[in-house]
Amino acid sequence: GTQQTHLSLSHSSLAHTAALTFPFFFNYFKHSHKTMTDAVIGIQGKDFVVLSADAGAGFSIIVMKHDEDKIVKLDPNKILACNGENGDRVQFSEYIQKNLALYRFTNDRPTSMKAAAHFIRGELADALRRKPYQTNLLLGGVDTTKDNNVVPSLYFIDYMASMQKLKYGAHGYGAFFVWGLLDKYYHADITQDDALSVMKMCIEEIQTRLLMNSPNFIVKVVDKDGVRLVDLSTVQSLEKKTA
Repeated sequence: GTQQTHLSLSHSSLAHTAALTFPFFFNYFKHSHKTMTDAVIGIQGKDFVVLSADAGAGFSIIVMKHDEDKIVKLDPNKILACNGENGDRVQFSEYIQKNLALYRFTNDRPTSMKAAAHFIRGELADALRRKPYQTNLLLGGVDTTKDNNVVPSLYFIDYMASMQKLKYGAHGYGAFFVWGLLDKYYHADITQDDALSVMKMCIEEIQTRLLMNSPNFIVKVVDKDGVRLVDLSTVQSLEKKTA
């Protein structure tokens, strides 16, 4: 009798939990493909980070523009590349940008890369079961130590609020086409010129192989001197350099 009662209560609790959570996850995963349509790529070097993002923005089957900048400057030495639903991407990236600026003004110092990454992951995790953001992120930047050593970092953060510190990474359908190139050409002592060459190869591979049209990419480099936009048209691919 008692065991049967406990079993019934257990089944009832499970059914109640499933009834509450299933509609949320069904609707969320049904629309999660929207976080895959934009491609973002990141490469970390010895004292720099390179990030790129496709510049397309659309609604339904309509292309709205080809010059959307999806790489947000958080502070002089941090940039955040985002993909996903346009509204969530813009709202979340601006929310993070303004909160880090508030911290900088309040405490008279910027956050470290590690602190910024954990803050971003925490905000995604907090929103996950209330009003989740459909956006994937690559956070790149550099910290300067007391000895004036430059320490670069690249963090891979997805829409489910999981986070990993990597040497290179990518989000979106385009990522399926570039992981092999990144595995092959990345090494610990990669120079900035070589990193830009690898980035150019990755972008050309996406533009060649991916069914969805991605004609334009925006590429930015962050190092101890700040953030700058890079024109890859003058960069030679690594395969041609080594030929």
